[in-house]
Amino acid sequence: MNKKINTLLFILGATIVNIIIFGVVFFVLLILYGRLLAPSVGEGVNQWATALIFVATIALSFIIYNRFIKVFTNKIDMDKYFDPLVKPRRRR
Repeated sequence: MNKKINTLLFILGATIVNIIIFGVVFFVLLILYGRLLAPSVGEGVNQWATALIFVATIALSFIIYNRFIKVFTNKIDMDKYFDPLVKPRRRR
């Protein structure tokens, strides 16, 4: 396979992994909240807590994904297998 196909497959795979990480983190936080705090607070608080869980999920999935990519880039030479997405312009 050439570098362009490797780059495309990497982007697709990384996107799927990021969506899976997001879903798992969201459901884990939602289940933890439902088991630990939801029975003792009011209904209005539950709406705000769900919004806060969503924002926390975005932050946590970003952190987990970045660490995953750092480990991946340390193990694999990215320039050898992948084509750059943005190429520098030629100066005249």
